[in-house]
Amino acid sequence: MNANTAEVLSQGMECLLSHMNVVDVERFIFLLKAEGFDYTKWQRGYFGSKTKEELDSDMDRYFAANPYSSDPAKLI
Repeated sequence: MNANTAEVLSQGMECLLSHMNVVDVERFIFLLKAEGFDYTKWQRGYFGSKTKEELDSDMDRYFAANPYSSDPAKLI
């Protein structure tokens, strides 16, 4: 596993654990694996019915409520 992969997995777990307890995180991961979750299909179903304007509005609201406060250099 390369450093980028490990970092993404670590960030994903941190994100899950910041919003869910450990038992629910484990259950979430189990369900993803057991159900053969296909993110691309889910994304098309979730976003497919929204207009560009609705998506833009959703993103604007999200970014207004969640301003980026980390160091942008860490993204590169």
